Amino acid sequence: MLGQDFAAGRSDQKWGADISCIWTVEGWLYLAVVIDLFSRRIVGWATSDRMKKDLAQTALNGALAVRQPTVGILRHSALGYKSPYRFEAEAA
Repeated sequence: MLGQDFAAGRSDQKWGADISCIWTVEGWLYLAVVIDLFSRRIVGWATSDRMKKDLAQTALNGALAVRQPTVGILRHSALGYKSPYRFEAEAA
């Protein structure tokens, strides 16, 4: 994990993730995002109408599929007390 060091020297070096709850006319929407801490761009995301324990992992898998990083990635999850929603993965 990153601790408090969020500075990155290049893209795909450090990623962060979080889940937001958004109220819509159809009910709650849960949005998980993975952001590249260098470019500040969203590199992966997933949505659901329920808080599912694999929502953050789905967002991470999408980011890995699109970005296809060639070196290990340091990651940070700000998901707090929702520890089942934390993900732990590194690119090979």
